[in-house]
Amino acid sequence: MSKLSALVLAAIMTSSTGWSAVVNAEANSTAPDPESAIKNQLMKLDTTIPIESISKSPMPGIYEVILKGGYVLYSSETGQHFIKGDMLEVRNNRLVNLTEDIKNQENARLLQSLKPEDLVIFSPEGETKGVVYAFTDVDCGYCRKLHREVPQLNALGIELRYLAFPRGGQQSPVYAKMADAWCSVDRKQALTDLKAGKPISVDIKGDKAACNEIINRHYNLGLQIGVNGTPAMVLENGQVIPGYRPAADIAKIIDSQS
Repeated sequence: MSKLSALVLAAIMTSSTGWSAVVNAEANSTAPDPESAIKNQLMKLDTTIPIESISKSPMPGIYEVILKGGYVLYSSETGQHFIKGDMLEVRNNRLVNLTEDIKNQENARLLQSLKPEDLVIFSPEGETKGVVYAFTDVDCGYCRKLHREVPQLNALGIELRYLAFPRGGQQSPVYAKMADAWCSVDRKQALTDLKAGKPISVDIKGDKAACNEIINRHYNLGLQIGVNGTPAMVLENGQVIPGYRPAADIAKIIDSQS
């Protein structure tokens, strides 16, 4: 991705509440339709801008431009003006964040692409009423606190699916610990050991390069979703729950969406 594309994505990722102009380009009067006009304007700025789709938004005269990773711009019909920020809709006497819905849909799509065998899954013995994906770091205090509540989550019918997110990156000591956990013959026990501050008590026999690749994929996926701390939990619908939440609170959030 070019420097300009990175700058555009960075502007979207760091957007705060409110609307502000991020692009003001010359209109392409020869464009046959708004979608083409908008695409042409962005491509003039940088041919590598990762456009996923351009379509009419619920607001008349405004088009939504979805970029790779679920980032969203809004554009005039001519592609001369672009805005970043959240579009809200009044629905049943409450405000619904339409931009957040788009991001959640992309998050859900990314999670669905994961292979179950690459995750560390703690499942309820009975009926599964909900699923939570948790980006975790074995040295994170609140990650350890959440892990102690896994039995409560399972008792409430919630399945917890762990992804590796070593906060210090590939060069950190915790990265090596988590790679060892993923290479263990019993990943659940290995994670439980590490989160208790103990050495891994089970054999480590997996392909280290393959385990490292899993950790890398999880870490990069977390960055794409917007994870910047652990634990970070994501529901099946793509909604992100940042930070630690007690098991009972997680159950309430899942129940509210049923």
